Amino acid sequence: MTHAAARAHPNIALVKYWGKRDEAAMLPAAGSMSMTLDAFATTTSVHLDASAESDSFVLNGAEDTGGAFARTSRFLDLVRTLAGDDRRARVVSHNEAPTAAGLASSASGFAALALAASAAYGLDLDERALSRLARRGSGSATRSVIPGYAVWHAGDDDASSYAERIEAPDLRLVIVTVDAGPKAVSSREAMRLTAETSPFYPAWVSSTEESLAEMTAACRAGDVTRIGEITESHALRMHAVIASSLPPVRYLAPRSIAVFDAALALREAGVTAWATADAGPNVCLLTTPAEAETVAAAVSGHGAVRIVGPGPGAALLPEDPFAGRTRAGDALP
Repeated sequence: MTHAAARAHPNIALVKYWGKRDEAAMLPAAGSMSMTLDAFATTTSVHLDASAESDSFVLNGAEDTGGAFARTSRFLDLVRTLAGDDRRARVVSHNEAPTAAGLASSASGFAALALAASAAYGLDLDERALSRLARRGSGSATRSVIPGYAVWHAGDDDASSYAERIEAPDLRLVIVTVDAGPKAVSSREAMRLTAETSPFYPAWVSSTEESLAEMTAACRAGDVTRIGEITESHALRMHAVIASSLPPVRYLAPRSIAVFDAALALREAGVTAWATADAGPNVCLLTTPAEAETVAAAVSGHGAVRIVGPGPGAALLPEDPFAGRTRAGDALP
Protein backbone atom coordinates (compact mmCIF):
# COMPACT_ATOMS: atom_id res chain seq x y z
CA MET A 1 0.00 0.00 0.00
CA THR A 2 1.33 3.44 -0.87
CA HIS A 3 -1.36 5.48 0.80
CA ALA A 4 -3.89 5.28 3.63
CA ALA A 5 -6.31 7.54 5.46
CA ALA A 6 -7.59 7.36 9.03
CA ARG A 7 -9.82 9.23 11.42
CA ALA A 8 -9.42 9.59 15.19
CA HIS A 9 -11.15 11.62 17.87
CA PRO A 10 -9.73 13.63 20.74
CA ASN A 11 -10.05 12.51 24.32
CA ILE A 12 -10.64 14.43 27.51
CA ALA A 13 -8.73 13.10 30.49
CA LEU A 14 -10.73 12.58 33.67
CA VAL A 15 -7.50 11.71 35.46
CA LYS A 16 -4.92 13.97 33.86
CA TYR A 17 -1.58 13.26 32.21
CA TRP A 18 0.91 15.98 33.10
CA GLY A 19 4.62 15.23 33.10
CA LYS A 20 7.03 12.74 31.58
CA ARG A 21 9.75 10.67 33.13
CA ASP A 22 11.30 9.95 29.72
CA GLU A 23 11.05 12.63 27.02
CA ALA A 24 12.50 10.53 24.20
CA ALA A 25 10.18 7.55 24.70
CA MET A 26 7.24 9.74 25.83
CA LEU A 27 6.77 7.75 29.02
CA PRO A 28 4.47 9.50 31.50
CA ALA A 29 5.31 10.16 35.13
CA ALA A 30 1.96 8.63 36.12
CA GLY A 31 -0.99 6.87 34.54
CA SER A 32 -4.19 8.57 33.37
CA MET A 33 -7.77 7.88 32.31
CA SER A 34 -9.92 9.50 29.64
CA MET A 35 -13.06 9.53 27.51
CA THR A 36 -12.57 9.43 23.74
CA LEU A 37 -15.14 11.78 22.24
CA ASP A 38 -17.68 11.28 19.47
CA ALA A 39 -16.92 14.73 18.01
CA PHE A 40 -14.05 16.99 16.84
CA ALA A 41 -12.35 14.30 14.75
CA THR A 42 -9.04 14.60 12.95
CA THR A 43 -8.86 13.08 9.46
CA THR A 44 -5.40 12.35 8.06
CA SER A 45 -4.08 10.84 4.85
CA VAL A 46 -0.55 9.65 4.16
CA HIS A 47 0.74 9.26 0.59
CA LEU A 48 4.16 7.71 0.06
CA ASP A 49 6.29 9.25 -2.68
CA ALA A 50 9.51 7.48 -3.68
CA SER A 51 10.59 10.50 -5.73
CA ALA A 52 10.20 13.06 -2.93
CA GLU A 53 13.32 14.26 -1.14
CA SER A 54 11.46 15.33 1.99
CA ASP A 55 8.12 14.98 3.73
CA SER A 56 5.40 17.61 3.38
CA PHE A 57 2.45 18.48 5.57
CA VAL A 58 -0.84 20.28 4.88
CA LEU A 59 -2.81 21.12 8.04
CA ASN A 60 -6.31 22.54 7.78
CA GLY A 61 -5.73 23.57 4.18
CA ALA A 62 -2.40 25.34 4.68
CA GLU A 63 1.11 24.09 4.00
CA ASP A 64 2.93 23.80 7.32
CA THR A 65 6.71 24.14 7.43
CA GLY A 66 7.05 24.97 11.13
CA GLY A 67 6.79 23.06 14.37
CA ALA A 68 3.82 20.89 13.40
CA PHE A 69 5.62 19.78 10.25
CA ALA A 70 8.80 19.01 12.22
CA ARG A 71 6.91 16.85 14.73
CA THR A 72 5.10 15.05 11.91
CA SER A 73 8.31 14.32 10.03
CA ARG A 74 10.07 13.05 13.16
CA PHE A 75 7.16 10.75 13.81
CA LEU A 76 7.29 9.46 10.24
CA ASP A 77 11.00 8.74 10.75
CA LEU A 78 10.01 6.40 13.58
CA VAL A 79 7.45 4.65 11.37
CA ARG A 80 9.99 4.36 8.55
CA THR A 81 12.48 2.76 10.93
CA LEU A 82 9.90 0.23 12.10
CA ALA A 83 8.90 -0.54 8.51
CA GLY A 84 12.40 -0.55 6.98
CA ASP A 85 11.12 1.84 4.30
CA ASP A 86 12.77 5.21 3.69
CA ARG A 87 10.21 6.73 1.31
CA ARG A 88 9.07 10.25 2.15
CA ALA A 89 5.38 11.06 2.61
CA ARG A 90 2.82 13.71 1.82
CA VAL A 91 0.56 14.14 4.88
CA VAL A 92 -2.76 15.98 4.70
CA SER A 93 -4.70 16.52 7.91
CA HIS A 94 -7.84 18.34 8.99
CA ASN A 95 -8.88 19.08 12.59
CA GLU A 96 -12.53 19.63 13.34
CA ALA A 97 -11.58 20.99 16.78
CA PRO A 98 -9.66 24.25 17.24
CA THR A 99 -5.95 23.45 16.97
CA ALA A 100 -3.76 23.98 20.07
CA ALA A 101 -6.68 25.34 22.12
CA GLY A 102 -6.71 22.73 24.88
CA LEU A 103 -9.23 20.44 23.18
CA ALA A 104 -6.77 17.61 22.52
CA SER A 105 -6.27 18.14 18.79
CA SER A 106 -2.74 16.72 19.10
CA ALA A 107 -4.20 13.52 20.58
CA SER A 108 -6.58 12.95 17.69
CA GLY A 109 -3.97 14.17 15.22
CA PHE A 110 -1.24 11.73 16.18
CA ALA A 111 -3.67 8.84 16.69
CA ALA A 112 -4.92 9.36 13.12
CA LEU A 113 -1.38 9.81 11.81
CA ALA A 114 -0.14 6.69 13.61
CA LEU A 115 -2.83 4.55 12.01
CA ALA A 116 -2.64 6.06 8.52
CA ALA A 117 1.16 6.04 8.43
CA SER A 118 1.52 2.51 9.81
CA ALA A 119 -0.95 1.24 7.18
CA ALA A 120 0.69 3.15 4.34
CA TYR A 121 4.12 1.78 5.29
CA GLY A 122 2.79 -1.76 5.61
CA LEU A 123 2.87 -2.23 9.38
CA ASP A 124 0.18 -4.53 10.79
CA LEU A 125 -0.30 -3.30 14.36
CA ASP A 126 -2.80 -4.47 16.93
CA GLU A 127 -4.55 -1.97 19.23
CA ARG A 128 -1.87 -2.09 21.92
CA ALA A 129 1.00 -1.67 19.46
CA LEU A 130 -0.82 1.19 17.73
CA SER A 131 -1.41 2.85 21.09
CA ARG A 132 2.30 2.61 21.88
CA LEU A 133 3.20 4.07 18.49
CA ALA A 134 0.76 6.98 18.81
CA ARG A 135 2.24 7.76 22.23
CA ARG A 136 5.55 8.59 20.57
CA GLY A 137 3.94 11.46 18.70
CA SER A 138 1.82 12.89 21.52
CA GLY A 139 1.39 11.26 24.90
CA SER A 140 -2.37 11.65 25.04
CA ALA A 141 -2.69 10.22 21.52
CA THR A 142 -2.11 6.80 23.07
CA ARG A 143 -5.64 7.09 24.53
CA SER A 144 -7.33 8.36 21.34
CA VAL A 145 -6.58 5.03 19.68
CA ILE A 146 -9.04 3.47 22.15
CA PRO A 147 -12.85 3.79 21.91
CA GLY A 148 -14.90 5.02 24.86
CA TYR A 149 -12.98 5.08 28.13
CA ALA A 150 -9.28 4.31 28.33
CA VAL A 151 -6.62 3.92 30.99
CA TRP A 152 -3.05 4.75 29.97
CA HIS A 153 -0.62 2.64 31.98
CA ALA A 154 2.53 4.55 32.88
CA GLY A 155 4.52 1.31 32.49
CA ASP A 156 8.18 0.67 33.10
CA ASP A 157 9.33 0.95 29.48
CA ASP A 158 8.06 1.41 25.93
CA ALA A 159 6.47 -2.03 25.79
CA SER A 160 4.44 -1.58 28.98
CA SER A 161 3.26 2.02 28.44
CA TYR A 162 0.02 1.85 26.46
CA ALA A 163 -3.70 2.53 26.78
CA GLU A 164 -6.45 -0.03 27.03
CA ARG A 165 -10.22 -0.02 27.34
CA ILE A 166 -11.99 0.32 30.66
CA GLU A 167 -15.69 -0.08 31.41
CA ALA A 168 -17.42 2.99 32.84
CA PRO A 169 -20.97 4.41 33.09
CA ASP A 170 -22.43 6.08 30.02
CA LEU A 171 -21.66 9.77 30.59
CA ARG A 172 -21.70 13.01 28.64
CA LEU A 173 -19.38 15.99 28.47
CA VAL A 174 -20.75 19.45 27.85
CA ILE A 175 -17.84 21.27 26.20
CA VAL A 176 -17.79 25.02 26.74
CA THR A 177 -15.38 26.69 24.31
CA VAL A 178 -14.59 30.01 25.98
CA ASP A 179 -11.62 30.70 23.69
CA ALA A 180 -10.91 28.83 20.44
CA GLY A 181 -7.57 30.55 19.84
CA PRO A 182 -4.18 28.83 20.21
CA LYS A 183 -2.67 28.97 23.67
CA ALA A 184 0.46 31.02 24.31
CA VAL A 185 2.39 28.18 25.97
CA SER A 186 2.24 24.67 24.49
CA SER A 187 1.37 21.72 26.70
CA ARG A 188 4.75 20.17 26.00
CA GLU A 189 6.62 23.30 27.09
CA ALA A 190 4.48 23.86 30.18
CA MET A 191 4.71 20.19 31.16
CA ARG A 192 8.49 20.32 31.07
CA LEU A 193 8.55 23.59 33.00
CA THR A 194 6.26 22.20 35.70
CA ALA A 195 8.39 19.08 36.21
CA GLU A 196 11.59 21.14 36.41
CA THR A 197 10.48 24.03 38.61
CA SER A 198 7.36 23.28 40.67
CA PRO A 199 8.10 22.31 44.28
CA PHE A 200 4.77 20.45 44.30
CA TYR A 201 5.47 18.26 41.27
CA PRO A 202 6.50 15.08 43.20
CA ALA A 203 3.22 15.23 45.16
CA TRP A 204 1.32 15.68 41.90
CA VAL A 205 2.82 12.46 40.54
CA SER A 206 2.13 10.36 43.62
CA SER A 207 -1.39 11.74 44.10
CA THR A 208 -2.19 11.10 40.43
CA GLU A 209 -1.48 7.39 40.85
CA GLU A 210 -3.81 7.40 43.87
CA SER A 211 -6.50 9.24 41.90
CA LEU A 212 -6.22 6.77 39.04
CA ALA A 213 -6.70 3.81 41.38
CA GLU A 214 -9.74 5.54 42.92
CA MET A 215 -11.13 6.38 39.49
CA THR A 216 -10.86 2.86 38.13
CA ALA A 217 -12.61 1.55 41.24
CA ALA A 218 -15.38 4.14 40.84
CA CYS A 219 -15.81 3.19 37.17
CA ARG A 220 -16.10 -0.49 38.04
CA ALA A 221 -18.69 0.35 40.69
CA GLY A 222 -20.63 2.65 38.35
CA ASP A 223 -20.35 5.42 40.96
CA VAL A 224 -21.07 8.56 38.90
CA THR A 225 -20.76 10.92 41.87
CA ARG A 226 -17.32 9.63 42.81
CA ILE A 227 -16.21 9.74 39.16
CA GLY A 228 -17.29 13.37 39.04
CA GLU A 229 -15.59 14.28 42.31
CA ILE A 230 -12.28 12.80 41.21
CA THR A 231 -12.56 14.40 37.76
CA GLU A 232 -13.02 17.95 39.08
CA SER A 233 -10.53 17.65 41.92
CA HIS A 234 -7.82 16.26 39.68
CA ALA A 235 -8.30 18.97 37.07
CA LEU A 236 -7.96 21.70 39.69
CA ARG A 237 -4.85 20.00 41.09
CA MET A 238 -3.29 19.96 37.63
CA HIS A 239 -3.94 23.63 37.02
CA ALA A 240 -2.61 24.44 40.50
CA VAL A 241 0.68 22.64 39.93
CA ILE A 242 1.04 24.29 36.50
CA ALA A 243 0.53 27.70 38.11
CA SER A 244 3.21 26.85 40.68
CA SER A 245 5.92 26.57 38.01
CA LEU A 246 8.53 29.27 37.44
CA PRO A 247 7.64 31.35 35.57
CA PRO A 248 3.99 30.56 36.31
CA VAL A 249 1.73 29.35 33.51
CA ARG A 250 -1.99 30.00 33.73
CA TYR A 251 -4.36 28.35 31.29
CA LEU A 252 -7.68 29.01 32.99
CA ALA A 253 -9.24 32.38 32.17
CA PRO A 254 -11.83 34.23 34.26
CA ARG A 255 -14.55 32.80 32.00
CA SER A 256 -13.15 29.31 32.65
CA ILE A 257 -13.46 29.82 36.41
CA ALA A 258 -17.02 31.02 35.87
CA VAL A 259 -17.86 27.66 34.27
CA PHE A 260 -16.38 25.82 37.28
CA ASP A 261 -18.56 28.03 39.48
CA ALA A 262 -21.57 27.16 37.32
CA ALA A 263 -20.88 23.46 37.88
CA LEU A 264 -20.95 24.01 41.63
CA ALA A 265 -24.21 25.95 41.36
CA LEU A 266 -25.76 23.16 39.31
CA ARG A 267 -24.75 20.55 41.90
CA GLU A 268 -26.22 22.66 44.67
CA ALA A 269 -29.45 22.68 42.66
CA GLY A 270 -29.41 18.88 42.44
CA VAL A 271 -28.05 18.58 38.88
CA THR A 272 -25.13 16.28 38.06
CA ALA A 273 -22.27 18.47 36.83
CA TRP A 274 -18.53 18.28 37.46
CA ALA A 275 -16.02 20.50 35.68
CA THR A 276 -12.68 19.63 34.12
CA ALA A 277 -10.25 21.39 31.81
CA ASP A 278 -7.18 20.22 29.95
CA ALA A 279 -4.22 22.54 29.33
CA GLY A 280 -6.24 25.43 27.96
CA PRO A 281 -9.11 27.74 28.88
CA ASN A 282 -11.95 25.57 27.61
CA VAL A 283 -13.99 23.66 30.17
CA CYS A 284 -15.95 20.41 30.01
CA LEU A 285 -18.81 19.53 32.35
CA LEU A 286 -19.24 15.85 33.13
CA THR A 287 -22.88 14.83 33.47
CA THR A 288 -25.40 12.11 32.65
CA PRO A 289 -27.20 11.69 29.31
CA ALA A 290 -30.52 12.64 30.93
CA GLU A 291 -29.15 15.91 32.35
CA ALA A 292 -26.87 16.99 29.50
CA GLU A 293 -29.37 19.40 27.92
CA THR A 294 -30.06 21.04 31.28
CA VAL A 295 -26.36 21.51 31.92
CA ALA A 296 -25.76 22.85 28.41
CA ALA A 297 -28.54 25.42 28.79
CA ALA A 298 -27.16 26.57 32.14
CA VAL A 299 -23.69 27.33 30.75
CA SER A 300 -24.63 28.53 27.26
CA GLY A 301 -23.83 32.12 28.19
CA HIS A 302 -20.19 31.31 28.87
CA GLY A 303 -19.19 30.27 25.34
CA ALA A 304 -20.01 27.93 22.48
CA VAL A 305 -21.52 24.75 23.89
CA ARG A 306 -21.56 21.22 22.52
CA ILE A 307 -22.69 17.95 24.11
CA VAL A 308 -20.46 14.96 23.37
CA GLY A 309 -20.38 11.34 24.45
CA PRO A 310 -18.02 8.38 24.32
CA GLY A 311 -16.75 7.93 20.77
CA PRO A 312 -14.96 5.44 18.52
CA GLY A 313 -11.29 4.61 18.47
CA ALA A 314 -8.98 5.34 15.57
CA ALA A 315 -10.15 3.74 12.32
CA LEU A 316 -8.93 3.42 8.76
CA LEU A 317 -11.13 4.96 6.09
CA PRO A 318 -12.14 2.95 3.01
CA GLU A 319 -11.39 5.93 0.77
CA ASP A 320 -9.09 8.92 1.00
CA PRO A 321 -11.30 11.97 1.63
CA PHE A 322 -8.51 14.19 0.30
CA ALA A 323 -8.11 12.34 -3.00
CA GLY A 324 -7.30 14.85 -5.72
CA ARG A 325 -7.00 17.62 -3.10
CA THR A 326 -3.59 17.09 -1.56
CA ARG A 327 -2.22 20.59 -2.11
CA ALA A 328 -2.47 23.55 0.21
CA GLY A 329 -5.83 25.23 0.02
CA ASP A 330 -7.64 22.03 -0.95
CA ALA A 331 -7.54 20.04 2.30
CA LEU A 332 -11.19 19.77 3.26
CA PRO A 333 -12.64 16.33 4.10
